[in-house]
Amino acid sequence: MLPESELRTLDLPVDERFDAWTEWMGRTHAPMQLASERSADYHGHQRLIGLGDVTVWPATFDPLVFRRTPKLVRQSDPEVYHLSLLLEGEGAASWGREQAAYRINDFHTNCSSRSWEIFTGSDPVTIVGLEVPRALVALPAHRADRVIGSRLSGREGVGALLAQFLVQLVSDTRPYQPLDAPRLGTVATDLVTAAFAHALDADRHLPPETRARTLTLRIKTFIGRHLGDPDLTPARVAAAHHISRSYLYRLFQDEGVTVASYIRDRRLANARRDLADPALRTTPIHAVAARWGFPRAPEFTRAFRGAYGIPPSEVRAQVSRGGEAAHGQHRGLSAK
Repeated sequence: MLPESELRTLDLPVDERFDAWTEWMGRTHAPMQLASERSADYHGHQRLIGLGDVTVWPATFDPLVFRRTPKLVRQSDPEVYHLSLLLEGEGAASWGREQAAYRINDFHTNCSSRSWEIFTGSDPVTIVGLEVPRALVALPAHRADRVIGSRLSGREGVGALLAQFLVQLVSDTRPYQPLDAPRLGTVATDLVTAAFAHALDADRHLPPETRARTLTLRIKTFIGRHLGDPDLTPARVAAAHHISRSYLYRLFQDEGVTVASYIRDRRLANARRDLADPALRTTPIHAVAARWGFPRAPEFTRAFRGAYGIPPSEVRAQVSRGGEAAHGQHRGLSAK
């Protein structure tokens, strides 16, 4: 599991909630002034997930005004870029004469080295916040700083990749090991760099390794959307991204897998998940296989046994036995 801490104001006495939230948010990004019409009984919940030098923080909180004044900037500047992906609610920000309003699935961009004021709407908001050291963003600082205040879309392009990465990460951190944290931080930083560069129309300034990692993640997202297509081949993947097959192979070689094995392993993992789902136990095995790109049942069975050491029918049987055991226990309790 990744390093994680949490604050839930409902766990605190009413009169301590808003002060605790103010202090916690100041440590999360940078010292700031907070105000709220609901400060007398403030409701906020934040998880703080460490990814090496990068921090991700999903949060839901009551209406709030954030202010980072010039005096606070002079007193303390951790020199980080901040991005917030807005999932519920609404918000706006002001940097002197500059202003921006945000819609669902927009990214708000900010920097601890500037003063600003942020307002949320009259309802609670849900965001995924991201803190990235300025020094890690692989663009000249004077160019990257021009993105601050921009509204980046999380619905398309590189912004959508970053949004998908963050939402999936915070939905369940249990599959990750502590050693994965800095690697995931690198992925997040590369995506932020790519999103900034795209906003500046400056992709040509990206370091080759950042561009390659971003392209690889975009390709994996494409593969994930088309796993059910039995005609999904390396040639089709390369054509969809306007690259040669040899370059596609090199990208995945850096990942330690082949393109074909990545597609096969993703298909098998999804099929295994469906076979183990009690809600799908009446779906025929061949239908599950076809759903994930295996139109021929014998081929699916061979691949499944090779990957997991048991046939798919055994996974389904384990689900059936578990259901029968639970049904038996229920009947026993009913008889009592």
